[in-house]
Amino acid sequence: MKKYAAEAHRMLSNTSGEAAISERTCRDWFHRFKNGNFNVEDQYVGEREKIFEDAELEALLDQDLCQTQQELAGSLGVMQQAISKRLKVMGMIQKQGHWVPYELKPRDVERRVCL
Repeated sequence: MKKYAAEAHRMLSNTSGEAAISERTCRDWFHRFKNGNFNVEDQYVGEREKIFEDAELEALLDQDLCQTQQELAGSLGVMQQAISKRLKVMGMIQKQGHWVPYELKPRDVERRVCL
């Protein structure tokens, strides 16, 4: 149809509504087809990320609370983003270079009110 990716995306969106693919995906497909790649199967790039347990991360934090996310990722053999997500789920934040629970314990709340 000699359309650009943006035009094709607009046409798909008008036809399919919210079920349409994103404009970025549409651009990727156009790029593939332009380069002669007509394989419609999804292509997986890279290797699957290693899965680790929270217990492994907690053990590393018990050893040294001052480790950076990069150091923790290197020790576990995963990406830094995975460490960041797990720390957030665990409720841990870094304060003054130490990993601490985000929620204060009751005694810490009392101490804070008294000051």
